[in-house]
Amino acid sequence: MQLFQKHTKAQFLINFILVASSFCGFYVIVSVLILGTSNPKLLVHLQHSSSSQEALKSATATATTTANTTLDDIVFGIAASKSSWTKRKEYVKLWWKTNNTKGCVFLDSLPKDNDDSSSLPPLCLSQDTSRFRYTCSGGLRSAIRVARVVVETVALNHTGVKWYVFGDDDTVFFPENLVKTLSKYDHELWYYIGANSEIYEQNRLFGFGMAFGGAGFAISSSLAKVLAKVFDSCLERYPHLYGSDGRVHSCLAELGVGLTHEPGFHQVDLTGNTFGLLAAHPVTPLVSLHHSDYTDSIFPKMTRTQALQHLFKAVNLDSQRILQQTICYNKKFSWTVSVSWGYAVQIFNDHMFLPEAVNVQETFKQWKNGNVLAKTYMFNTKPFDTDPCERPTIFYLDSVSSSKNGIITSYYKRFLRDCRKERGSPNKVEVIKVVSDKLDLNIKQLLAPRRQCCDILPSSAGDKLEIAVRECKDGELIYMH
Repeated sequence: MQLFQKHTKAQFLINFILVASSFCGFYVIVSVLILGTSNPKLLVHLQHSSSSQEALKSATATATTTANTTLDDIVFGIAASKSSWTKRKEYVKLWWKTNNTKGCVFLDSLPKDNDDSSSLPPLCLSQDTSRFRYTCSGGLRSAIRVARVVVETVALNHTGVKWYVFGDDDTVFFPENLVKTLSKYDHELWYYIGANSEIYEQNRLFGFGMAFGGAGFAISSSLAKVLAKVFDSCLERYPHLYGSDGRVHSCLAELGVGLTHEPGFHQVDLTGNTFGLLAAHPVTPLVSLHHSDYTDSIFPKMTRTQALQHLFKAVNLDSQRILQQTICYNKKFSWTVSVSWGYAVQIFNDHMFLPEAVNVQETFKQWKNGNVLAKTYMFNTKPFDTDPCERPTIFYLDSVSSSKNGIITSYYKRFLRDCRKERGSPNKVEVIKVVSDKLDLNIKQLLAPRRQCCDILPSSAGDKLEIAVRECKDGELIYMH
């Protein structure tokens, strides 16, 4: 009886210590000291609990490491040619931060002068690739040189690198958003991050598992170092491929690494007016835009470069919110209002359910003529009406400023003929002001994004509309109240 009581007290003490010490990682120590091996099943359970604690600590450490990713941890490899660089360097100037950005632009031959080098990346001469075969009919041999930018960028031997990011000289990156996106991932693991084309047929031809090079893609440093060592041997096996990105993808596939899709990278395999695509951006930070030479200026009455410079006025104040779409409803006039922050606001003169309101309007044209698949997109679309009177009234970014009340963006109305005479027509609105706080996404919001909400403020009257953008409340629904 006395022995039983002692055992009961000891067991109680053990249970108490185990519960109290579970947060301190002492499961195994306590069980060994008090129980020895008298209860093997309990010992195994405690060892498992200890492993879970260690796994939790490891996951926390990883989250801390990735969250500390900065622009200084990234090295860029930009593919260009002497003939294209003269014009396209204006795109690179938009996003390259001279004192904070590392990398190189790789050219087939160096220009004689580089007067504006202070605002651009250093220029590197690509190595000779004549030893490699290229057999793709209709393709360009330069694809081999561009593919080897991966090898030559790693060979720059920058220290403290977490990520290598590759793109073309007409790829416009949004560096702060790139950093935020990569902060979700552990650079010590093997990651290949990018996006497909917007066109189904492009993906079918070149691969749904391939990151399209113009959109840009990222490779973790641990993977890039291994890839650089084996890349030339891979090139020998793929002389028949069309592009450089196909060669990178094939070699990564041989290493057993698949693509991690990030919708913030944009190949933009489209022509004409890309308004519909930009105004319905996914709920994720904008990382890149490509093919500006093949699409219209994103703002009316501006050159392509001027328009991108104008967009960067908003980017520089609130990079993570740029193009993020929110939907408001005006019950009085049955308006549906779409705010694509820092770019444009649209007023639809009727009530649209949210799933329809966020669909991409087909303002653009297909990349190439061909069968029906050439005009089959990788997202839901809706037609852009040929009758201007049936289209939404569009307001483009005019100015952006910061105050103690938040960031204020103003939008001006695009010219439309006056085809709506009825009371409450959106055509009567001349200016829209949007007030918002600066968006600073944490790791949870990046991993589980949620669209924000907006309110049409009661002070809105006459020719002016005022809108406030905010986080949605728990359980709040976006619909016509």
